[in-house]
Amino acid sequence: MIEQLIRTPFTDLVGVPHPVVQTGMGWVSGPRLVSGTAEAGGLGILASATMTFEELEKAIVETKNRTDKPFGVNLRADAGDAPARCQLLIDYGVKVASFALAPKPELIAKLKEHDIVVMPSIGAAKHAKKVAAWGADAVMVQGGEGGGHTGAIPTTLLLPTVLDAVDIPVIAAGGFFDGRGLAAALSYGAAGVGMGTRFLLTQDSAVPDAVKHLYLEKGLTDTVVTAKVDGMPHRMLRTELVESLEETSAVRRWGPTARRTLEFKKSTGMSWTELLKDGRAMKKAQGRTLGQMALAANTPTMLRAGLVEGDTSAGVLASGQVVGVIDDLPTCEALIERIVVQAAAELRRGASYLV
Repeated sequence: MIEQLIRTPFTDLVGVPHPVVQTGMGWVSGPRLVSGTAEAGGLGILASATMTFEELEKAIVETKNRTDKPFGVNLRADAGDAPARCQLLIDYGVKVASFALAPKPELIAKLKEHDIVVMPSIGAAKHAKKVAAWGADAVMVQGGEGGGHTGAIPTTLLLPTVLDAVDIPVIAAGGFFDGRGLAAALSYGAAGVGMGTRFLLTQDSAVPDAVKHLYLEKGLTDTVVTAKVDGMPHRMLRTELVESLEETSAVRRWGPTARRTLEFKKSTGMSWTELLKDGRAMKKAQGRTLGQMALAANTPTMLRAGLVEGDTSAGVLASGQVVGVIDDLPTCEALIERIVVQAAAELRRGASYLV
């Protein structure tokens, strides 16, 4: 691991030498990738939304056996067992709790009582202000270039509004892949960058090699933001399946949707009561319609087919727009080293312009 070259409020907060975060990606961010990131000096984050409670506990244990460095876990704040999952983080001494939606104030307080850093992901300045007022230690802001549930506002415009709204460390995500991006984010005032697709395309990622090479073939225009997969805007690679979903009517999608809902229920071991409870929580937290909630049950099954089983004819491949400028598969260590070295050089070059 390269020595620390850049120190920010975020590196001090979470205890890692480099201001680089590997984001929590369902079916992708497992113990191997998370520990690889941690050993390289970044912050790796386990994705728990696609794990059962038992699988999450097993993943935390495996990650701790692989590394003694800090790492995080991404949680669904609206999940029915969110408090129990947070207790797992407390019991095992996980350093960071990352959330896709704003956790309740009492959950934030409980985690902070046990010195766990709370870092929600947000998509607007007003959301950042809300969670900061509730006690969040940092926030991650993702612009429209990213592969998650994002709006249309690009990172370059969204990031400044969030930085103006809060005085806690802000991690910039969406469109980052190299040291120039890290230097730019730091120049804006961010305390680090978060990357998903760039870490998916590493040797430490468990995604099948054939799928990784499919990603590497894509250009800047080979992704599409679609709501046809899970009812909310989500950036995907343009594949035959995604193109067909875009063209298929809502009525024709109901059959496959019902089938995948049953598959998801079986894979998670959840009862119908638990599924309905999670659905009600999702509806309350996100304002989704019944149709969107039904579609949401598709996502884990379809992502698993593509990212785990390598079946691109039955699965979807989440991706940031940045896929169009990535052309290699480094280790996490090599990736983070070159990002940090390049960022430090760019920051020094920028400083040379001062008079």
